[in-house]
Amino acid sequence: MHTTVAVVGAGPAGLLLARLLHARGVDCVVLESRDRDHVERRQRAGMLEQGTVDALRDCGAGARMDREGLVHDGIELRFDGRAHRVDFPALTGGRRVMVYAQTELVKDLIGLQLAEGPPLLFEAPVTGVSDVEGPRLTVHYRRNGEPATLTCDYVVGCDGYHGVTRRAIPAGERRVFERGHPYSWFAILADVAPSCEELVYAHSPRGFALHSMRSPRVSRLYFQVPNGTDPATWSDEEIWAELAARLETVGDWRLRTGPITARAVLPMRSWVTEPMCHGRLFLAGDAAHIVPPTGAKGLNLAVADVVELARAFDRLLAEGSPDLLDAYSDTRLRAVWRAEHFSALMTSALHLAPDQDPFTTRLQLAWLHRLADSPHAAAELATNYAG
Repeated sequence: MHTTVAVVGAGPAGLLLARLLHARGVDCVVLESRDRDHVERRQRAGMLEQGTVDALRDCGAGARMDREGLVHDGIELRFDGRAHRVDFPALTGGRRVMVYAQTELVKDLIGLQLAEGPPLLFEAPVTGVSDVEGPRLTVHYRRNGEPATLTCDYVVGCDGYHGVTRRAIPAGERRVFERGHPYSWFAILADVAPSCEELVYAHSPRGFALHSMRSPRVSRLYFQVPNGTDPATWSDEEIWAELAARLETVGDWRLRTGPITARAVLPMRSWVTEPMCHGRLFLAGDAAHIVPPTGAKGLNLAVADVVELARAFDRLLAEGSPDLLDAYSDTRLRAVWRAEHFSALMTSALHLAPDQDPFTTRLQLAWLHRLADSPHAAAELATNYAG
């Protein structure tokens, strides 16, 4: 079997790229190591930037998102006994964000792919990519337990941090930049209506907390814990009490509680590999970069990667010009490092390090107060957050 573009990984990046390529008449095949049920159940991000929303609408994947997604015009920061709202449209010229669970986005894209798009093969783990510098690449994978190959003109690796595509770039050609974090997020899903209309980011003496949601009936909440925390050691009552203490603010606001349906501890990582391409192999999403979730950039960066790739392939095949493909890595790395900076700033300003001294805490609060008091500072945060 031969195709123009082999897409490795059926997460949001790979599925959206396949949809965009199909709309432009570019042949492709998507290979995914897991089964469909697993892919559709993976809990990930749910905050979509304006550009991500626009891309989904433009490719015909936005109908259910527009019916069921929750449009947000800002976020709330809680710190030092006060609450402050950051108004995105007022500060960005009208840009908004939308809460729509990644699980639902993936279901929408899979449905379209199977109904209208090029082949999507589940349970087809890729074991390697060869000849990345030649005119015809070979993707090696397994199908029904047997080895198989797919030849192609280009490969796009959307197979995440643990995938194989980035390792097809010679070690001597790769540079990896990474930073660990001395805390993790304890994440829960709960069958209870959200206690707020927009996301709440809290800096407290007990550590960071975030109140988010997945729907009008399902809440998604997080709080900072030490690395290596076992989620089973926390009772439901202890989880709700800790969240209530960290999200506490003046006034009559109260945290709603309900049955916790899922819990997990999520390590935090900052990681970038350069370059994002080699020969005819291109990397997108978590295969090339990971950001801490504090700034809600991960999914949106992945979408921006594949939107740029789709434009580049369209230019190549329609006009014969490889200029956008040649510039892909440099173009995207500039955006990636801006997102890494914003995510690092949000993370360091809202979390308490295990050995944090009072001076650092005062610096964090000074930055948060500046966001509350300065429209210029708030506008920079809003622009970075909304995209």
